[in-house]
Amino acid sequence: MRFASDNSSGAAPEIMAAVAKANEGFERSYGADQAMSRVTAMVREVFEAPEAAVYLVATGTTANALSIASYCPPWGAVFCHEFAHIAEDECGAPEFYSGAKLVLVGGAGGKMTPATLAGPLGRSGGGGVHGAQPAMLSLTNVTEAGTVYSVAEIAALTAMAKARGLPCHLDGARFANALVATGATPAEMTWKAGIDVLSFGGTKNGCLGVEAVVMFDPARAWEFELRRKRGGHLFSKHRFLSAQMEAYLTDGLWLKLATRANAMGQRLANGLRAKGATVGDSPANMMFPEWATGTHDRLEGAGAVYYRMPAPEGRERARLVTSWSTTEDHVDSFLSAF
Repeated sequence: MRFASDNSSGAAPEIMAAVAKANEGFERSYGADQAMSRVTAMVREVFEAPEAAVYLVATGTTANALSIASYCPPWGAVFCHEFAHIAEDECGAPEFYSGAKLVLVGGAGGKMTPATLAGPLGRSGGGGVHGAQPAMLSLTNVTEAGTVYSVAEIAALTAMAKARGLPCHLDGARFANALVATGATPAEMTWKAGIDVLSFGGTKNGCLGVEAVVMFDPARAWEFELRRKRGGHLFSKHRFLSAQMEAYLTDGLWLKLATRANAMGQRLANGLRAKGATVGDSPANMMFPEWATGTHDRLEGAGAVYYRMPAPEGRERARLVTSWSTTEDHVDSFLSAF
């Protein structure tokens, strides 16, 4: 009954097998491995983007920070939700690598809206040389609140950014879960909706440790390569990153794993609702239910592992995340202990 994070799950057997196979013999280093060429072709096919530049790194923080740094000057302002991962959980890495300023945007359920973005976007740059200049929009899907942006919602926000000449980044640490929840295609949720660069997550969805940066306009590719090397994030034995991503994309494994995680998420959410818990909009694999006091102690006493969250007086709140390896028995055992 471990629901603390999809990071706490192991790697899928297909991923581990691919890493073991990659360990055989010799291969060129620093991304010149044969598997990386195949990965680039696969990503381009999946995203219907034949010119996209594709790079692999080991962590989501690296993917986000280097993506933002490659598009945003040090005097720039990056607009993101106030609870975005880049704002709350990356120890200032996006600012460190880019020198830019994060401008926090409000919005219920972890999602900014055109109305909440309009004010900060409109005010930015008004001070001339004395203030940070509007430079980039960054969205997250699945959001840190467990909600999901629709393609139309993404397009509405990127249109506002594009009207100011700003490139747009999507933090897709749980990108596969967002696709499964919405039924959108990878292209529809990214470049067709105005996204210029994507942090395409693998680690949370069954990989050992790999994320892809997909740049739909390759004009910034060389800068990304230089920043990746200068930042110490170019793996010498790169084939082990490539092997993971190749296996992840083969035969739609990435979507199969996300479908399993989301299905268990919905089983858990619906089961909690049936038992009287309040569960908000949680269409993917993460939720923040509220329930009566005393429930934490009962669940944890039965062996459940998850994060306690701040709650209104007289209530308790939790963060629950399912993963590719969550089973029906895990969910049902949690519900039985509720």
